[in-house]
Amino acid sequence: MDNFTFHNPTRIHFGRGQIAKLDRELPADARVLLLAGGGSIKQNGVYEQVKKALGSRAVFEFFGVEANPDYDTLMKAVEICRKEKVDWILPVGGGSVLDGAKFVAAAVPFTGSDPWEILTTQGTQLKTALPIGAVLTLPATGSEANGASVISRRAIKEKLAFISPVVFPKFSVLDPETTFSLPPRQIANGIGDAFCHVMEQYLTYPAAAAVQDRYAESILRVLIEVAPKTLANPTDYDARANLVWAATCALNGVISVGVPQDWATHTIGHELTALHGIDHARTLAIVLPNLMHVQRGTKRAKLLQYAERVWDIREGTEDARIDAAIAKTRAFYENIGIKTKLSDYDVPASVASEVAKRLASRGVTAIGERGDLTPAKVEEILRLAA
Repeated sequence: MDNFTFHNPTRIHFGRGQIAKLDRELPADARVLLLAGGGSIKQNGVYEQVKKALGSRAVFEFFGVEANPDYDTLMKAVEICRKEKVDWILPVGGGSVLDGAKFVAAAVPFTGSDPWEILTTQGTQLKTALPIGAVLTLPATGSEANGASVISRRAIKEKLAFISPVVFPKFSVLDPETTFSLPPRQIANGIGDAFCHVMEQYLTYPAAAAVQDRYAESILRVLIEVAPKTLANPTDYDARANLVWAATCALNGVISVGVPQDWATHTIGHELTALHGIDHARTLAIVLPNLMHVQRGTKRAKLLQYAERVWDIREGTEDARIDAAIAKTRAFYENIGIKTKLSDYDVPASVASEVAKRLASRGVTAIGERGDLTPAKVEEILRLAA
């Protein structure tokens, strides 16, 4: 296991009725930007709970944050914050809203010439950001308890990420009941996203990190078990609560400490979203099984461990067990309603070479846990996904 320093500063309020904790968490004189998506929070009762908890504080509202939040949209929120001297950002929504809030929080005090630099420098230059509190309404990204954000810029067909400790939420409210009214597609996307988050940190090579491995495997098994239950019965509180917590634990930093990480599936998937607007989780489902196949040589030990501990595959040759584990992974996505082929999304096979060229043009030529996943391999992965 590698050396590591671990600190997660986000305070979590989990369970029914916890939105009321906003009144304790936010200063009485806070000037708050409430950031949200398309307005569903006004239909499911969440907005009413939030406004009640905020009381007489000065609140400015910005709705319209998209799935895969767009830079140009978020810059409008930045302008409001600067004009109204906002000093707290309160995203109420899913991972896209939370990611957008992190960018807004970082961009408001940003002193560089162009806030897009926050993305092009991966957040490495950030020194400060407005404080963030969050109310999560869609379990998926883990953004409620980490310092990562992914932002799209549709005008130039780019989708980039940044990571910084200054944008960790100070607190997050996770009430599973706020997710009951979500459509099945969004819940399936959340399950699929969380599953791949774990895989990016787990399916690399052995690092003698027994706790991290077993914890990762337990999250994967919970997702496999709870997925059909929570999709079939959205108001089953226990099933949905376990999904919400699994999605948070998938990317709050615990399973990533002291171990190698991959993130190639996300790197490739972001390109598919930027070019064709495919839901983020669905790009991961397209890429992951084929990446597992192409990288089976360097991932062999962990693939066999994954097959045994997550899918209970113990019979057959090593190659047969790996093949079975990859097939189980593909079937998991298909069974929750997420298609795994480019053709399912009317995307031509030629996207394989296009994505490879885009990555090469930016110098992204050695991704994955060993830095051995080249643009040529990216093209191979996507051609297998056709």
